[in-house]
Amino acid sequence: MKRKGFRRGLMRSAIPYALAAASALSMGLAHAADVGPSPPAPRIWQPGIVSGPLHDSAPAFTPDGRHVYFGRSGGADTARPTLYVSERAAIWSPPEIASFSGRFSDMEPAMAPDGSHLIFVSNRPIVKGGALLDGHFNNRDFPAQGGALWRVDRTIGGWSEPQRLPDSINTPQGASFAPAIAADGSLYFMRSDPQSGRFRLYRSSWSASGYGAPEPLSFSTGASTDVDPAVAPDQSFLVFGSGPARAAVARGMDLFIVFRRADGGWGRPVHLGERVNAPGSDAEARLSPDHRTLFFSSERKTAHHPDAPWNNGLYNIWSMSLRSRMMAELKHRSLSEASGGH
Repeated sequence: MKRKGFRRGLMRSAIPYALAAASALSMGLAHAADVGPSPPAPRIWQPGIVSGPLHDSAPAFTPDGRHVYFGRSGGADTARPTLYVSERAAIWSPPEIASFSGRFSDMEPAMAPDGSHLIFVSNRPIVKGGALLDGHFNNRDFPAQGGALWRVDRTIGGWSEPQRLPDSINTPQGASFAPAIAADGSLYFMRSDPQSGRFRLYRSSWSASGYGAPEPLSFSTGASTDVDPAVAPDQSFLVFGSGPARAAVARGMDLFIVFRRADGGWGRPVHLGERVNAPGSDAEARLSPDHRTLFFSSERKTAHHPDAPWNNGLYNIWSMSLRSRMMAELKHRSLSEASGGH
């Protein structure tokens, strides 16, 4: 399972499942029947540098777009999921292991919009020297393969030592994954629903006293498996992955977008369409710092580079522009048909 990617293997045990930079943002997604303007074709991002022959996913960019942190797994040197960093000068540099990663199974980094801190998923022991974290989700046990959210803060000397988020976020089941951070510090993430066992999306507000009690998002009811939230800094919209129960095509994870209503509630999730969602699994959405580019992980292959080492059906990072006209149409559909989303 480690060869297939730690998190990917875990999710596939129940349902196929499931990136943010200084490019343009253009979300043009949805079923052909859902959106008027044609969505732009996604393009592989930094092939041969960041997107390589292993599983590469979940890019988290610093606000200036000069550094990207992402997850990699599947090779002899990355048997466990590990977080890497690449720096952009004239071109992106060969990735190196992040200072706070490399010893445990670490994945899914999320950067605060102001760059002050980064939150990621890890199975590292709760107490130094203790046992690796076990997981229980999808109604199954996963020894030493649990997920909890950890935080590192930006300091003058680099990143701080990782600190585990409170127990209100990290349940005893070891089933908290996929963080996303809003501009006000609110935290979005996924964790296993105690009733259905499926993953649902949650939000924990941030205040001077810390994280508030997590609340499930209204459209994520547990009827389908919902994963990998990517939230706009102002929390006006969110992109996420969802399974066959929500998608029109029965396959792995597909990407959806949902917009926030004026009253603070959420509209109806809108499918991003067949041009964005290829056969296989498309998930782990991320937004660029200016939220005008969508990044995501995909198993898709392309006929344009048949012999490229990265074109092998493992996760690569893809990107697409979020065009304003398309976003307006998507927002209209999400909010005007919101009766089905809450």
